[in-house]
Amino acid sequence: MLTSTNEPELRPASISAADSAALYRLLTWLSPAFPIGGFSYSSGIEWAVEAGDIGDAAGLRGWLATMLTNGSGFCDAAFLAHAYRAVERDDRTSLREVAEFAAAFVPSRERQLETTAQGRAFVEIARSAWNSAGLDEAVAQCETIVYPVAVGLVGALHGVPLAALLYGFLHAVTSNWISAGSRLVPLGQTDSQRVLAALEPVVAATADRALFASLDDIGGATFRADLASLHHETQYTRLFRS
Repeated sequence: MLTSTNEPELRPASISAADSAALYRLLTWLSPAFPIGGFSYSSGIEWAVEAGDIGDAAGLRGWLATMLTNGSGFCDAAFLAHAYRAVERDDRTSLREVAEFAAAFVPSRERQLETTAQGRAFVEIARSAWNSAGLDEAVAQCETIVYPVAVGLVGALHGVPLAALLYGFLHAVTSNWISAGSRLVPLGQTDSQRVLAALEPVVAATADRALFASLDDIGGATFRADLASLHHETQYTRLFRS
């Protein structure tokens, strides 16, 4: 097929080396294959299924929408954003305060284990494979490092854009919750993807809200989910660690 020599040649837009590196690391760090052990935690969903609060795809979707909007989804995303900005400004005092606040914000022993174990693993694996200047100094400011703070500070040090990091983090957390729910309800793969698709606008709205939230804005009202994480500690049979 002949084309006119007078027409400009159209080429796909290229991505800069810096953007390419940031995207590659974002996709890697928040992939289910990144070995921080997220698959072993359900954030109380296991007890919610046993108690009858979640029994089908619609029940799981509603439960997770509430967790994203009014629970740990929003709170953790806001902590991530504040940790990111503190590292970006090299504000060690603020980073220390955010890390302390985030560590104190979890409602149960098992949720504390979940977020601290994943936070430590995230930092250690990132250090081993993608070490960066300033990482040890930033981590040293955090007496206890929880998962969202770990993602925020590592993402900032590697120049991953904050908005993209927030969206990726919430997508990863939501996907892990759905994976747990799909095994517990159980749900088929298609229903699981329908739940993830239905939560897309909720994830987007939560990320946007967290991007501009102050520390005073952080708070939750997911009492049933908090109780689920407490009851799970004494649940007789368990597949998950939380």
